[in-house]
Amino acid sequence: MTEFSFVAEVIHWRGPAPFYFARLPAEVAQKVSEMAKAVSYGWGVIPVEAVIGEVTFRTSLFPKEGGYLLPLKDAVRKKIEIPDNGLLEIVMVVGSA
Repeated sequence: MTEFSFVAEVIHWRGPAPFYFARLPAEVAQKVSEMAKAVSYGWGVIPVEAVIGEVTFRTSLFPKEGGYLLPLKDAVRKKIEIPDNGLLEIVMVVGSA
C-alpha cells in the first residue's frame, strides 16, 4: 500500500446521471499507473481508501484520458464542503479497498 497527499480539481460529469470526481494530479496519476498491474482488480480500476477533511471512504479509481478519477459519492459530498475554487486536499492509500 502506498499513501499519497495531493490537491485535486473537482469535476462534474453530466451524463445520464450526474457524477462528481476528483482528478488526480499528473504526477500522482503517473505513480499510480506504475502500480496498476499489482493493485488493480480488473477493468483498470484501482481500489483506494481516501480521506477528505474528517471523512474517510473506500472507492476505486477510474482510468480516464491517461490519468485517474476519484469518485466522490453523494454520501461523501454531503459530509464535506467543496470549496468555490473546486480544489480538495486529499490523502489516498492505493491498494487498500
